[in-house]
Amino acid sequence: MSDDLDEARTRNFLLAALPADEWKRMRRTVEILEVQPKDPIYLAGRTVEQVAFPVTGVLSMINEVDGEVAVEVATIGREGMAGLPVFLGVSESPNTVVAQVPGQVIRMSAAGLREFLINDGVLHRQLHRYVQAMIVQLSQNVVCNRLHTTEERAARWLLMTADRVGDLRFPLRQEFLAQMLGVRRATVSLAAGLLQSAGLISYRRGIITIRDREQLEEVCCECYAIVRAEFERLAKAG
Repeated sequence: MSDDLDEARTRNFLLAALPADEWKRMRRTVEILEVQPKDPIYLAGRTVEQVAFPVTGVLSMINEVDGEVAVEVATIGREGMAGLPVFLGVSESPNTVVAQVPGQVIRMSAAGLREFLINDGVLHRQLHRYVQAMIVQLSQNVVCNRLHTTEERAARWLLMTADRVGDLRFPLRQEFLAQMLGVRRATVSLAAGLLQSAGLISYRRGIITIRDREQLEEVCCECYAIVRAEFERLAKAG
C-alpha cells in the first residue's frame, strides 16, 4: 500500500510538492479510495469528516437550489483538495462535494488534517495558495455563467476536466454535464451535438473524447485560460 501511495501522491500537485520527511509523516494517516460518480466526499450542512486529494478522479462542488436543482460551483481535480473548510477552521460547508469522474483519491480524516497542519510545513503553504486559486475559479464561474453561451461553457468544462484527469478521454453522462452547467439536458445535448458535428469531440456510450483540443480552446470562453493560468502558478509554486 505504501508503494501505491507513494506513486499516487506524485499525481496530486499539492502532495507532490511535499518534501520526503513531510510526506512520510502524512502517509501514515491517509488511504487510497476508488470513487464513482455521485459518491459523496461530504454533504452540505453536515460536519466535514474527511478531505480528499484527487489523483485520477475528479470531484464537483455543487450547491442545491430549493433542494432540487444542483449547480456546480467548482471542479476539484489533481491540482487540489476537497475539504478547504477544514483547513479554514470551519466544521461545516454550505456545499456538497461528490465524485464527478471515477478514479482514485487520497483520503484523510478531517481531524487528521487538522493535527497534521499544526506543524507549519509545505502543505500548509500550498493550501494557502490553493485557496487563492479556488477564489479565482469561483469568481470566474460567476462571470462565465452570466455572460457566456452554453456551448462556450461546455467547452470550458470539458477542457478543465481533461486537465484534471490528465487524459483527453473520460467517462461522462450528458445528464451529469447538464447538472454541472445548470441547464436542461436538451440544452446540453444541443451544445455537445454542435461540438461533435464540428469534429471537436466525440461522445459514445458515456465516453467523451476530445478530438481537437486546439479548436476546442478556440470555441471556449476566456474563463478557461484565466483559471488554468492560476492553477499553473500553484503547481509551479510547489
